[in-house]
Amino acid sequence: MKKQSDLSRLMGYAGNYRYFTYASWVLSAVSALVALVPFVYIWKILQDVLNAAPNYAQAVNIPHYGWMAVLFAVLSYLIYIAALMCSHLSAFRVATNLRLAVSEHLAVLPLGFAETFGSGKLRKIIHESTGSAETYLAHQLPDQYNAIATPVGLLVLLLAFDWRLGLLSLAPVVLAFLIMATMTGKRMAEKMRQYGNALEAMSNEAVEYVRGIPVVKTFGQSVFSFKKFKAAIDEYEKWVVSYTKDLRLPMMFYTAAVNGVFAFLIAGGLLFTTHGVTPEFLLNLLFYIIITPVISLTLTRMMYMSENKMVVADALARIDSVLETAPMQVQAVPQYPKDSSVTLRDVHFSYDGKTEVIKGVSLEIQPGQTVAFVGPSGGGKSTLANLVCRFFDVQSGSVRVGGADVRDIPKEELMDTIS
Repeated sequence: MKKQSDLSRLMGYAGNYRYFTYASWVLSAVSALVALVPFVYIWKILQDVLNAAPNYAQAVNIPHYGWMAVLFAVLSYLIYIAALMCSHLSAFRVATNLRLAVSEHLAVLPLGFAETFGSGKLRKIIHESTGSAETYLAHQLPDQYNAIATPVGLLVLLLAFDWRLGLLSLAPVVLAFLIMATMTGKRMAEKMRQYGNALEAMSNEAVEYVRGIPVVKTFGQSVFSFKKFKAAIDEYEKWVVSYTKDLRLPMMFYTAAVNGVFAFLIAGGLLFTTHGVTPEFLLNLLFYIIITPVISLTLTRMMYMSENKMVVADALARIDSVLETAPMQVQAVPQYPKDSSVTLRDVHFSYDGKTEVIKGVSLEIQPGQTVAFVGPSGGGKSTLANLVCRFFDVQSGSVRVGGADVRDIPKEELMDTIS
């Protein structure tokens, strides 16, 4: 079965609002093409000035060309605003539905899930991961289509006026793409995942540390309690420093290539004017010098396109880590406790599926009987109590309250009985 793409999944959460997303792509692409029209009028202004020189009073079309350039620039801006309005309508709906889906699924998970998963990680997923999906749809995806349409229009303009200068302008583009390839791909995706894990761990430890400050102060354990939090910070620092060093040289060469188009144009200008400078060539050279900065802007946008896709893929993977957690099983025919007795039969339990915390425990507590669980820290006392409340489900064996298996007792009835 073919795996559904991340974008298709997001559109599934958009419902009928997905058509606003599609409209934003079209409008953003149109905006990019319209934004190139003012450069044509700039070329006409330059042509008018050079043809009229030195009697510049004859350049009577300059005001008309100038106002037309302004008109198309404003029109491009308005179309782009319309594209963002459409994309935001869909993006907000997706973010809302993602948060609802995660929250609704949390309601059917064992109550101990938040404890083992980490409240900081949950907060990051519900707030930041869904926020990453919203940002991707609202801003990055429309900009992606804008960045795709711009090179198409640029290619036409670059080759239309002087194909030789056009090809020279494209040379650094090819070089930049080759360098960009070294900064993307599976290796970058893995580093992005590591970054997310380190940031998530640091966020989770920060939340737990702040929550435990009253206990820390009471028992004077500030240094020991900080160890885990500091380890998470150190891990995050290690990743960031390593990632920055890996990209330092490629990014330096990429920046030099993208901004080196002027060097190519100047070299070409010297080569093509060995037999003299014509007004037509001077006009085209000036035009290319003016328009080529758009290339560096477009390439930078395209470079971040692959990173944006990896960010949203990582966000969806983290959301799936919650949505794919099996909910508590609910029996079709519920059972109800006949009294307040508690019985455990050969109970085995593990938080991570590997190391057993409870190993073959059996006990029976009669109604009205008072029992104390005594043992060292980490011995499983709280875990036994949590299993009776069905905050977690046992791996094997059974936990019964009033003769009924806690897995067969409706959640509300079990909570009433336990309380």
